[in-house]
Amino acid sequence: MQNNNKRENAMMSAPTPFDYTPLLAEGLPPAAARWNGFPKYNFVGGNNDADQVPVEKLLAASTSVLTREGATLATYGLNSGPLGYRPLREFLVGKLKRDAGITCTADEILITSGSLQGLDLVNGILLSPGDTVLIEQECYQGSITRLTRRDVNVVGIPLDKDGMRIDAVASALADLKAKGIRPKYIYTIPTVQNPTGTILSEQRRGELLKLADDYGVPIFEDDCYADLIWNGQRPPALYAMSKTANVIHIGSFSKSVAPALRVGYIVAPWNVLSRIQAIKTDAGSGALEQMVLAEFCAAHFNDHVPKLARGLRIKLEALMEALAEQFGTAAEFDDPPGGIFLWVKLPDNVDTMKLYQAAQAAGIAINPGTEWSVNARHSKSRLRLCFASSSVQEIREGVAALAEVCRREFGVPLRSANMERAKG
Repeated sequence: MQNNNKRENAMMSAPTPFDYTPLLAEGLPPAAARWNGFPKYNFVGGNNDADQVPVEKLLAASTSVLTREGATLATYGLNSGPLGYRPLREFLVGKLKRDAGITCTADEILITSGSLQGLDLVNGILLSPGDTVLIEQECYQGSITRLTRRDVNVVGIPLDKDGMRIDAVASALADLKAKGIRPKYIYTIPTVQNPTGTILSEQRRGELLKLADDYGVPIFEDDCYADLIWNGQRPPALYAMSKTANVIHIGSFSKSVAPALRVGYIVAPWNVLSRIQAIKTDAGSGALEQMVLAEFCAAHFNDHVPKLARGLRIKLEALMEALAEQFGTAAEFDDPPGGIFLWVKLPDNVDTMKLYQAAQAAGIAINPGTEWSVNARHSKSRLRLCFASSSVQEIREGVAALAEVCRREFGVPLRSANMERAKG
């Protein structure tokens, strides 16, 4: 009987895990940590306002489009072909013309699984190890990491309040040409830049396009945040202004409708889009998402986005007020014209990577500046705060908690707001 129990216990014990370590491919990023839920105060990621997801209208759109066209789910591409659901592409033709000044046809738009797939596809047709690209010095982390993993040489271009500095672009292109190097592209987020929130002026856009033409370098325009501008006014897209079709444009519905839908798009001339389509071998991006979005957007997009922007602006104001109250002049930032992020400069003695670690232990999530920059020294004391997904109350409490952590670790701010009130 005792032997039977031993055998049963042995059978119930977990098997020894197979060791995959010696079989892993070279160059992989570090292993991911297990996800244990969101922290109490969450200022990271590109999440949006849960209260403003148009759930009822998406439900109605889903019922309507599936009742009408649900049988097309039996076919890859929904009878629309490999570029994506045609009604969604036709909606984008009108939207891009109205909002960004882009003139294109539905056959010059490819639907992707979020803009991140768009990044991968463009990189896939243009980049090889050892190539060089120009990129904004502070930039989207996903763009930076993708270039690093492809062993691409990155030249960072500094920004000011009007976006990418064109004098720095001209200098970098001239220096590279003198070395016999032709960059594969100039990557920019010109409209509500991530993380700085700047908008490249129309004058600078024209100057950038001229430089790109003069040096024979295309522009890779990431327009994922352009819908979220407080006053609704934006310069025309670089794609719209180009006279030589030397721009590839990507966009997304993640910030304007919902990030979890994972629907983005690429706009490019057919000679480029045909090469991109050839390497998009996933049999098509999510069909239901495309169908529901097309149905929803045709009826509600133009009303939904301004309402979303108004709600986000309220949260931004709460964040700026909380930073001013809790950090005083120790926190420097510009009031961005749109988006979901605030780029904050703390005193030079504050290392935001160390602050990130200490804050994480206290249940506060922030993005340290070095993760959003190709210039570690310049970004060491900077951080990115996402204000979209937290409530106004959570923003205020979270900033107060962050100030306490920062004061404990770095002596910044010199006194907490709570201590000042107690003193008074």
